[in-house]
Amino acid sequence: MRCSRLLRAVCGTGLLAAALTAVPTTARAQSRQPACAPDNAGLILPEGFCALVVADDVGPARHIAVAPNGDVFVALDRSRRGGPGQADFAILRDTDGDGTADIVRRFGAAGGTGIRLHGGYVYFGANNAILRYPWPEGALDPAGPPDTLVSGLPDCCGHAAKGFAIGDGFVYVNVGSASNACQAGRGRQPGIEGLDPCPQLETRAGVWRFPLEPTGQRQPDGVHYTTGLRNTFALDIHPRTGILYGVQHGRDQLAQLWPDLFDERQSAEKPAEEMVRITEGANFGWPYCFYEPELDRKVLAPEYGGDGTIQGRCEDMNGPAMTFPAHWAPNALLFYTGDQFPAAYRGGAFIAFHGSWNRAPMPQAGYNVVFVPFADAEPAGTYRVFADGFAGESVSPRGAAHRPAGLAQGPDGSLYVSDDRGGRIYRILYQGDQD
Repeated sequence: MRCSRLLRAVCGTGLLAAALTAVPTTARAQSRQPACAPDNAGLILPEGFCALVVADDVGPARHIAVAPNGDVFVALDRSRRGGPGQADFAILRDTDGDGTADIVRRFGAAGGTGIRLHGGYVYFGANNAILRYPWPEGALDPAGPPDTLVSGLPDCCGHAAKGFAIGDGFVYVNVGSASNACQAGRGRQPGIEGLDPCPQLETRAGVWRFPLEPTGQRQPDGVHYTTGLRNTFALDIHPRTGILYGVQHGRDQLAQLWPDLFDERQSAEKPAEEMVRITEGANFGWPYCFYEPELDRKVLAPEYGGDGTIQGRCEDMNGPAMTFPAHWAPNALLFYTGDQFPAAYRGGAFIAFHGSWNRAPMPQAGYNVVFVPFADAEPAGTYRVFADGFAGESVSPRGAAHRPAGLAQGPDGSLYVSDDRGGRIYRILYQGDQD
C-alpha cells in the first residue's frame, strides 16, 4: 500500500491499515447494491427478487447474523459435513461492495448452531453452553476471550443444537429432546411403550430462559419457560409484541415403529411441523401427543396408547399457530423488519426448512425457505414457498447440493440464507417495483 504525503506520517505505524478495515470502509461497500448472479445462484424466487453468493465452502454453516456494517457472522457446526469448520464461527467481510466476502476469519474451537449479535457481544450457542464474545462494532476480532453465560446444558444422545433468541434482557434457549418419542430402552424400537412420566421433560424438550447477567449460570438457574417441544431451535421474537415464536421438528417413524396403526403414507405425512407461540408455562405435548393434520388437532401418541385418532390428555395441550408438511425440518425463523422488500413482507416470518430423510416412500421435501404473512402480530392466511432450488437435482439429504440452515436480515433489508451442506451463504435482494 502506497501513502500520499498527508498519510505518510501514519502509514508505518499500522494506524492506516486499521482505519481501512474499520466500519466506514465496510459501510461504504455495503451502501452499494451488488449485482445478482445471472442464474440467481440456482435459486427459484418470486418475481422481482434475485440472489448472489456471498461465500462458498465456509464450512457447515448453521445460524447466521449480520452486523450493522454488513459483516456476516456464521455459526459452524463441527459435527456436520461441509468442508472446513474447525471453529465456533466465521466472520465474513465484503470490502469492495461486489457482494462477495473477501475476508474470512474464524474463531473458537467448540462448534455449534446458534449465533446472535446483541449489546456489544457475539452470543454463540455451543451444544452445551451459551458463550459471548466482547465485540467492538466494526471489529474483525473480539476484544477478549469469551465469557460463559450458561454452561452444563444437556447435549447427549441427539438434538444437541442450541438455537436461541434474545429479548427484553433474557436469552431463550432451546434444549431439544434426547430421543424421538421417549420410549423405554434404546428408543426407536417397534412396539415399545413410552416412559410416563417422561424423565427428559425435567431438563430437555423445552425452552429455558436466562437473564443476560450474571455469567456463570447453570440450567437450574434459569426458568423452565415452556415444555413439550421435541426440538425447536428455529426461534425468533416478534418485533412488535415481544412474543417468542418457534417452529419445532415433529416426531418420526410412525409406520416403522407402529405398523399395525399407521401405513407408510401416513408416516410420511404425519405429524405436521408446528409453528408455536411460546409463552411462559405453555405445554405443547411432546412426547405424549403429536399434531394430526387431517384431524386438525393433537392426538395421543402410540407410545402412550394412541391409535391416530384418540385425543385423551392432548385436548389440554397448547396448539400450533400454523402448521407445515411433515418432516420438512425447520431450522431457522426470522421476522422481517426491513423496508427493501415489498410491504406485504414486513412483519412476516421467514422459515428455513433443512429438508428431511423421513418422507419415504413419498418424495423428500423441504430444502426451501417459506414466508408466513402476519397481521395484527399473528399468522394470517397460508404460507408460501419463497426460495427453492437449494438442493439441486437430488432432493435428498446425501444428494442435495445445499440445505438451508440459517436466516438473517442485512442492514439494507436483504435476506441472507446459510447452507450447512455446501457451506454457502446466499444473499437475496429485491430489485422490482415497490407496491
